[in-house]
Amino acid sequence: MTTKLFDLSGKVAIVTGGNGGIGLGMARGLAEAGAAIAVVGRNEAKSADAVADLTQGGARAIAVAADVTDKAAVTTMAERVVRDLGRIDILVNNAGINIRKPPHALDIAEWNSVIQTNLTSAFLCSQAVYPAMKAAGGGKIINIGSMMSIFGASFTPAYAASKGGIVQFTRSCACAWAADNIQANAVLPGWIDTDLTKRARQEIDGLHDRVLARTPAARWGGIDDFAGIAVFLASPASDFVTGTAIPIDGGYSVMG
Repeated sequence: MTTKLFDLSGKVAIVTGGNGGIGLGMARGLAEAGAAIAVVGRNEAKSADAVADLTQGGARAIAVAADVTDKAAVTTMAERVVRDLGRIDILVNNAGINIRKPPHALDIAEWNSVIQTNLTSAFLCSQAVYPAMKAAGGGKIINIGSMMSIFGASFTPAYAASKGGIVQFTRSCACAWAADNIQANAVLPGWIDTDLTKRARQEIDGLHDRVLARTPAARWGGIDDFAGIAVFLASPASDFVTGTAIPIDGGYSVMG
């Protein structure tokens, strides 16, 4: 019984930004639990490498090139996944960028770029997969927030706004689609060792040491730390869990 709770055999998952970082960590976990994976991203070479990574482990996986800020492209992406993999059961809205500037230095084009990539894409992708999930009798949506969904920082006005929005959008989906047996939850990564945070450590003096000092686990997270939460939130084990925002941060958000 316990094994079946976490079994994703026969399920199909879309992971936006699944060709690297947290998205790839989640895709690996979902694939290991039995799901077929559609890796969605703009960098086709990077997506091809991610598909090779997943298929090497025995998973069924495809790469889909799409701009997730474009409604027509997202619609086409969802149609292709249904055509090639047969259904859509799981959506991980992971695509994201950051531009680190204080509010007075951020121009409108930079603001719009971050909001569209991080927040509007989650709306478009969720809306696009809803009919397929409803037709399948249910589904799971996992939205990637951030510690900046909880905390403020001088250098992340657009990013923080987008990630705060992710949590509220998740709650709206959870309420709207519960009757369709669709659960929507957010994951709030702490400080994780990815390409994005490598740049942050270069741009922000002392960041590395400050993060370690505040994190009870005394380390930065790795992308493999997201495999388990992805499987839980995508599987029958979480059928009565919806509208939550779960920190995956080694205790960072509870440290005084």
